[in-house]
Amino acid sequence: MESNHNTNRSDAEAPLTYAEVNDTVLKMLEPPGTGWFLLLFTCLFFLAIGASCWFYQMWSGFGESGKSHPIGWGTYITNFVFWVGIAHSGTLISAVLYLFRAAFRQPIYRLAEAMTVFAVMTAGLFPIIHLGRPWYALWLMPYPNQRALWPQFRSPLLWDVFAVSTYFTISATFFFVGLIPDIAAARDRAATKFRKALYGVTCLGWRGSHTQWKHFQAAYLIFAAFATPLVVSVHSVVSWDFAMSIVPGWHATIFPPYFVAGAIFSGVAMVITLAIPLRKAFGLQRLITPFHFDAMSKLILLTSGVVSYSYITEFYTAWFSNNPFERYQFWFRPFGEFWMAFWGMTFCNCIFPQLLWVKSLRTNIPFLFVLSIFINIGMWLERFNIIFQSLTREFIPAAWGGYNFSWVEVGITVGAFGWFGMWMTLFIKFFPSVAITEIKEILPPPMRRGEHGHGVAVGSGH
Repeated sequence: MESNHNTNRSDAEAPLTYAEVNDTVLKMLEPPGTGWFLLLFTCLFFLAIGASCWFYQMWSGFGESGKSHPIGWGTYITNFVFWVGIAHSGTLISAVLYLFRAAFRQPIYRLAEAMTVFAVMTAGLFPIIHLGRPWYALWLMPYPNQRALWPQFRSPLLWDVFAVSTYFTISATFFFVGLIPDIAAARDRAATKFRKALYGVTCLGWRGSHTQWKHFQAAYLIFAAFATPLVVSVHSVVSWDFAMSIVPGWHATIFPPYFVAGAIFSGVAMVITLAIPLRKAFGLQRLITPFHFDAMSKLILLTSGVVSYSYITEFYTAWFSNNPFERYQFWFRPFGEFWMAFWGMTFCNCIFPQLLWVKSLRTNIPFLFVLSIFINIGMWLERFNIIFQSLTREFIPAAWGGYNFSWVEVGITVGAFGWFGMWMTLFIKFFPSVAITEIKEILPPPMRRGEHGHGVAVGSGH
């Protein structure tokens, strides 16, 4: 904790006070400027591209997606696994690190939580898009019906429905509960009728009384305890989509820890990708300091090591098994027709992050921004390698084939980023994207007083 305080002192001439924390965070909620509208319209434009491609696919048929035998799973499932992975770091940073009282989580966990909720909302679109006939998505839910049909509960694909829906429910509730005191702070300073009404309803009558704080802390701890197992369970279930099959390259017991480590790896990288522009645009340098980027860089370095070890283990297991199908699959990945995807994944996920062993680079903001983008590209390529490469070369050579990439899939993928970006853009302008109350908790005791010598209530907008 003391190292955090010292770092904060080095980033500004004077430590922050309670009033300055309120001012800095709530200033982000002021009426938007041209830059914010430009960003929002850009996201909406990308979203419109994706929606147009999806409607075209439904109108013309699923063949427009580019899928062909033997690759029945393609870009859509790759995107699904990618976005579920992105969602994982929010739960890790907000729940797991909260239980372990990690000193670096306070300024970044709210952004990570928002990213979790919106990433799950994005991931949930792709199984529906992959159906081809999205109006039949209701059939996945177990409910009494006149057809007397029930979903196949032995299918890992149905396990996904329950795992992801549970994850979304817990994460969204945990996210909203943590927002309540900060929404009350925004309510106290709201300048328009719309914002007063919005914050007045969503803060649930918060007044900052002792009883409310007592129940809030208990509820937050309970939700953190509920959310923590989901860090492991949800992406483990996603990995079973592959591991429960007999396809070469998929049928492996290492997939659950491999997928969980990769999800945290890509999720933390996405937090950095979002935090750096936000920090610059709203002047949050005194809240999100080099100390926090150094801690996230170490987490990336750790998970990169786990992911790299998993890659090596896959190749070793394929060689040691003496299974010709497994051996050929792991020869095909680095030297087959999709070799660029494999080596791109290896560079982005295994080699490039090793530069973080250099201490100065762990706090070099431009370098971290570039690295975070490369990591997310690498993690998308990882899912591409797992799905496309294995299906391209299964057991029977007569059934081998390639993949015809379609502009429809590219458009829908671009639209997913527009969908995610739209929600993030709206969130940072209408709700506090940095936790006011938790930052105040880590301030040095002398700073817990206002400029005029009187105490400032936590959660107060004054």
